[in-house]
Amino acid sequence: MTEETMVLHSEQEVTEYGIRLGEAAVPGQIIALSGDLGAGKTTLTKAIARGLGVREVITSPTFTIVKEYRSGRLPLFHFDVYRIGDIDEMYELGYEEYFFGEGVCVIEWADLIEELIPEEALRISIAYGSAEEERIYQCTF
Repeated sequence: MTEETMVLHSEQEVTEYGIRLGEAAVPGQIIALSGDLGAGKTTLTKAIARGLGVREVITSPTFTIVKEYRSGRLPLFHFDVYRIGDIDEMYELGYEEYFFGEGVCVIEWADLIEELIPEEALRISIAYGSAEEERIYQCTF
């Protein structure tokens, strides 16, 4: 596994990074995001969606757990597992069809279901930096 740390200084830099991730995404890719509330997980997800060419408005699937977007070059499956009370809920959702399918999965709060995340997933931990918009990205791939 490789680790890389990046400091992004603005929402624009986060957006540019996310777009690049979306443009480079391949079928079956999983991007597992973790970080404090408000750190920018959904902001990054929106940018990844742009990079995939998704035309729908991206909103957090907090209450539905997963939202599907199929207007891009690959399907985007956007998970927010913050409200998962028991790992069995992921099995009930049929998570394996998403994780091991032909789309791209972006999972917010992925650390809550770490045991289900495949080893080859791109893991991004987002932390607040020293300036208001600054974020520190710890990426493991």
